[in-house]
Amino acid sequence: MTNSQSHRKDEHVFLAEKFYQSERANDFDQLRFIHQSLPEIAFDEVSLTTKIANFTLPLPFYINAMTGGSPRTGELNRQLAQIAATLGVPIATGSQSVALRHPELMATFQILRETNPTGLIFANLGATASVDAAKQAVTMLQADALQIHLNTPQEVVMPEGDRDFHWLKQIQAIVAALDVPVIIKEVGFGMAQKTFKQLLEVGVQYIDVAGAGGTDFIAIENERRKARNMAYLRGWGQSTVESLLESQFYQSKLTILASGGVRNPLDIIKALRLGAQAVGLSGTILHLLQKNGPKTTTEILLDWKEQLTAIMAMLGAHDLTDLRQKPIIYGTKLQSYIVQRQLEVK
Repeated sequence: MTNSQSHRKDEHVFLAEKFYQSERANDFDQLRFIHQSLPEIAFDEVSLTTKIANFTLPLPFYINAMTGGSPRTGELNRQLAQIAATLGVPIATGSQSVALRHPELMATFQILRETNPTGLIFANLGATASVDAAKQAVTMLQADALQIHLNTPQEVVMPEGDRDFHWLKQIQAIVAALDVPVIIKEVGFGMAQKTFKQLLEVGVQYIDVAGAGGTDFIAIENERRKARNMAYLRGWGQSTVESLLESQFYQSKLTILASGGVRNPLDIIKALRLGAQAVGLSGTILHLLQKNGPKTTTEILLDWKEQLTAIMAMLGAHDLTDLRQKPIIYGTKLQSYIVQRQLEVK
């Protein structure tokens, strides 16, 4: 039923905010830059531009998949699209599968394009989607790219979740059929080297590691279970930082994006240093929006632009390529992870 699908969308937003903790420690705290007392740079020498596929972005972050599918989340999409338009950053919608089943809900997604007619918009579907569904999702938004999300732990805990995870062939078919970039993204459980290899082998070029440390869909879906008996799975997966370390061997072959647990501009800089081409914001920006409204949230993010420039200048980094050469120290937890996983890191 449409009502139950819309209710689930509203539940996800409510529970994401309920569990949100702005100062919760995560693996970004395990990274420290070496301070440069003489950076020999000025603010106006810093470039924050980056690229995803053939798209040049003025800022190295984007608004990641969250909402749509109900009147309330449609309004959130409108406000998020306003913010994206002002900042000139890409925005991804939440999963459009509900709108493909119930066309009367399409407007809650199409509001992104109506509000942001010339911006970069990413459509979004799950890995079970057919090629036809993928094309419809792109057409629905006149989207510039399509996100395919991977979420096996969420499906396992979700009361009405999928139980068949044979996804690679379908991903391969979608990548081959679409004439826009296809971004494979996790939903907060991260990725390991084997996953990058599997995706590369079926033609994927763009990956958002979306690691643990931010919105926890196990916590959200467990809250929706009558028994609420799978809380022991909370924290499952690799963090965003661990996932970026896992990706380093493949960064010359893939465009790596990062999201999950990004709390502030320093987290963005750290993710970029570890090889992310751009960084996605979801839980943090949703919290800012619901607390402050779109105008103040836009002002906060515009101030983040200045803070990103400041941090780059402190490091003596002229651009993202330069940033990736700056020395960094890993905490003992990450050092142990690197050793046990036998990773070669930069």
